[in-house]
Amino acid sequence: MAAATPDRSYLLDKLHSLSGLVPIGAFLAEHFWSNSYALVSPRRYDWVSYELQTIPWRPVVEWALIFLPLLYHALYGFVIWSRGQSNVLRYPYVANWMYVLQRWTGLIAFLFIGWHVYVERILTGGKSTYADVATTMASPLYWGFYLIGVLVTSFHFGNGLWQFANKWGLAVGPRAQRRAAWIGAFVGLLFALVGVLIVLGFHFQWRPFEFYEQR
Repeated sequence: MAAATPDRSYLLDKLHSLSGLVPIGAFLAEHFWSNSYALVSPRRYDWVSYELQTIPWRPVVEWALIFLPLLYHALYGFVIWSRGQSNVLRYPYVANWMYVLQRWTGLIAFLFIGWHVYVERILTGGKSTYADVATTMASPLYWGFYLIGVLVTSFHFGNGLWQFANKWGLAVGPRAQRRAAWIGAFVGLLFALVGVLIVLGFHFQWRPFEFYEQR
């Protein structure tokens, strides 16, 4: 009797879902936390940035936990997209719209994150400062692109949390799935709010927490 072989596409789909939770969530959480210091002062931002940039083994950790999973998530996401067929025009249900938006925001988020890493990491040699980011944000084109990137990436992650809970059996039944949807929406909105405030802070030189420097 031949041994049963696992469904490779099933395993790849599961890994795709998991790889989206870890790298994108870690990327957003770490970036929003560290970049929030721009709302305090340029000096505090540069200090936190320097601390992060000089962590031992940082490149190894980043490639293992963020960049490689993110690349897999993006590339396999394109494979899933090429296999799928949208029926949102014939059946304009919320779930169908979420499916379409998840695919398009994933594409934009991938381009945004890649561009952000290139501009703030590669071009600066891994030594990005407040002045570097503020100079980039001064351009209306780049500032608008950052706003779009923050919003679509936050949506993609929040909606991805809901899909992860459904795919992994963490939300079973309509009631649990609605709760998972609310949690995903809350996380996405929270990330979007923090990200937009940071972008506004850089562009307008707005520092609402500058009083922390007086302590």
